[in-house]
Amino acid sequence: MKNIKIGVWLLIGLISSAVQAQNTNLMLWEENLEQLATEAESTDWEDELEELSHRLTQKLNLNTATRQQLEIFPFLSDIQVENLLAYVYVHGDMQTLYELQLVEEMDKATIERLLPFVCVVPSREEERFPSLRRILKYGKHEATTRFDVPFYTRKGYETSYLGPSLYHSLRYNFRYSDRLQVGVTGEKDAGEPFFALHDRQGYDYYSFYLLMKDCGRLQTLAIGNYKASFGQGLVLGNSFGFGKTFSLATTENRTEGFRKHSSSDEYNYFRGVGATVRLASRWQTSAFYSHRRMDGVVEDGSITSIYKTGLHRSESEAAKKHAFVMQVAGGNVSYENAHLKVGMTGVYYFFNRPYEPNLRKYARYNLRGNHFYNVGVDYKLRLGRFAWVGEAAKGKQGYAFLNQLRYQVANNYKVMLIHRFYSYDYWGMFAHSFGESSALQNENGWFLGGEASLFARWRFFGAIDLFSFPWWKYRISKPSQGVDGLFQATFTPNKRWSMYANYRFKRKERDVTGSGGETILPTYHHKVRYRLNFVQGIWSLRTTFDYNHFSQPPLQYSQGWQATQSCNVRLPFFPLVASLQGTYFHTDDYDSRVYAYEKGLLYTFYTPSFYGRGFRFSAHLRYDFRNWLMLIAKFGQTIYQDRDEIGSGNDLIRGNKKSDLQIQVRLKF
Repeated sequence: MKNIKIGVWLLIGLISSAVQAQNTNLMLWEENLEQLATEAESTDWEDELEELSHRLTQKLNLNTATRQQLEIFPFLSDIQVENLLAYVYVHGDMQTLYELQLVEEMDKATIERLLPFVCVVPSREEERFPSLRRILKYGKHEATTRFDVPFYTRKGYETSYLGPSLYHSLRYNFRYSDRLQVGVTGEKDAGEPFFALHDRQGYDYYSFYLLMKDCGRLQTLAIGNYKASFGQGLVLGNSFGFGKTFSLATTENRTEGFRKHSSSDEYNYFRGVGATVRLASRWQTSAFYSHRRMDGVVEDGSITSIYKTGLHRSESEAAKKHAFVMQVAGGNVSYENAHLKVGMTGVYYFFNRPYEPNLRKYARYNLRGNHFYNVGVDYKLRLGRFAWVGEAAKGKQGYAFLNQLRYQVANNYKVMLIHRFYSYDYWGMFAHSFGESSALQNENGWFLGGEASLFARWRFFGAIDLFSFPWWKYRISKPSQGVDGLFQATFTPNKRWSMYANYRFKRKERDVTGSGGETILPTYHHKVRYRLNFVQGIWSLRTTFDYNHFSQPPLQYSQGWQATQSCNVRLPFFPLVASLQGTYFHTDDYDSRVYAYEKGLLYTFYTPSFYGRGFRFSAHLRYDFRNWLMLIAKFGQTIYQDRDEIGSGNDLIRGNKKSDLQIQVRLKF
């Protein structure tokens, strides 16, 4: 199974059944995140989901909103953001949200998506420099705890794991609007000890943070654990990872600057201090420093591997904890006016001992050594309906380029062309951007996509990506190439019904299993999905059918399918939301595996994968008492009909059933 928490905009479709009932189009955004979940590596996006959730209760004032604040909403195009800012500048404060209809390029669908997150308040009523007394008086406290209880025993608990199987986390956050956030997170993974052995301090992982914004010329100050992103991510991109889905919105990267790190992700963050200062009306500069003890394996005075999971369940895993030190320093300088933005980003990082991994031939150009650097120049030019966005970067080894050309023909017609070239020897430890692979290395490709609403209530999306790998890849023992094609048609006859069908075809090359890389043949992967959504009053129903066909002719042919039905109900007389979901899956092998999204806990996104034959059932209950107490309980069970054991190694479960209970409690005061 794959527990992936993804996306800035997932909560547009997930955070509130009431919001979904107001606009069924909002649910379409989670479809894009589902697709990213099937392609991306395990990543935690709790911070992004929490931020968008905050907008539902602390709405963004359009009269004082900045470009950066508006750009967190992916359904707003560059032109719409620019016209909205221009409207307030020319006409003064909005008096009502109905004025959104007067903003040029702002269509009805976009307004409906925006309304749950914004408000209009006269700007003179907003305090620009709040006093400490006001912050303490009007700030909001939030405490959230989570328990995961498995009703099965993994083999590791019999031989290796040192702690109980209970997962537990605790989060506390104090927030005053967008100006100040202070908090701490503690987490104990299943199998880790608690107040014992190597975790005598209690939780195995702690995250402390302080984030301040809009303090005069000091735009942002981050202390403790934080994340940072600039440009298009070729130098520094540890924020939301964008990629290929059935929407052009996920191919754009508009999140920049410093953000708090309050999630349980134990790898993808910095620890230290970062600040952004406005030098003049159009100039700003950022600088940061990080000092972290990281997990890994050290042999003969050298780092041979970096451990990213954060698990310390056994003695061997505990021995990897805090094995070496990494220090990072960097910054960004940028200039921006109404149509042009130019920035330069640099980062320098080093370990306290050399990094010398045992690299296989396909990874011979991967990162190694002790001292590293990356520097890049990013740019954005907007001319009417055209936008040219890109970045060029150079590392200690290799170089990387990314360019996007976007053209908005009309409100409901968009075209995008993306070219990226990442040399086979480019080193960018903190780089993350658009591509076929998760690493920005050894890739050259062209992506062309378009969206159009040719008829009323219909939306069409089509894209093709042609890519090549100049050097070997994992399971590809030669330079190779491939193609990825996507098409989707969405029909929304009214606010109650919506449906879509999509098709994806991918061709790549791969070593024939057992040939030792001597024989390489192309693989072909076809994926088809149909989904039907229905929302009526307190009810919400969803039906999904998936079919996969994988082949590597003439040696391998396999197929898989799944059918999922979910039902949500919000009781009108009691603050309770209940969700039930059932999935039947049948696949021939791992290559034809299927994914089935199901509702998870707050700020999480859960998309388990299945292969073989069996059932999956889940029940989700959420209770909200006024505005201060929330309780979520979720039970899930997977039953396999083609095996007597699940998993392997220390994760082996003896039996064909896997059941677990998750409980989450949140207090606001």
